[in-house]
Amino acid sequence: MEAPHSPAAETVHQPAARLTLTSPEQTQELGRRLAKLLRPGDLVLLTGELGAGKTTLARGLGEGLGVRGAVTSPTFVIARVHPSLVGGPALVHVDAYRLGGGLDEMEDLDLDVSLPESVVVVEWGDGKVEDLSEDRLHVVVHRVVGNTDDDRRRITLTGVGPRWADAGLAGLTA
Repeated sequence: MEAPHSPAAETVHQPAARLTLTSPEQTQELGRRLAKLLRPGDLVLLTGELGAGKTTLARGLGEGLGVRGAVTSPTFVIARVHPSLVGGPALVHVDAYRLGGGLDEMEDLDLDVSLPESVVVVEWGDGKVEDLSEDRLHVVVHRVVGNTDDDRRRITLTGVGPRWADAGLAGLTA
């Protein structure tokens, strides 16, 4: 018997952009620049160790999108909606760290309802929300670990699906 056809198996992963940043301010600035590429319906997954800079990047996204309210970690509320102040899409900022299950557990957040008119950014979303959209942007933030004052971050951006084929991710490295 043949396995059922899965569109996810045919998903195109666009070439990644890779950057090295040396401060939280540069991470936030990357978020502001990345926000210029985002549009309603975009799903962004942020992955990285605790303290890697995921929320700092999300803060920059919020600034770049011109949304209301300070973008802070939604760890204890799971999700926050930041409406646009400039007529653009709202930012839905989700922290899936405390959620163990996949999309079924995320269903109560109604992300599938929010996605078409918002930019949905999910920290710790790998393996949990990919089924929300065949088009998504994976942002992986690596930091130097251990007892160090080294603020370097290696950021990898990988577009998944046709939406990201010509989205301009390579221009973020300039």
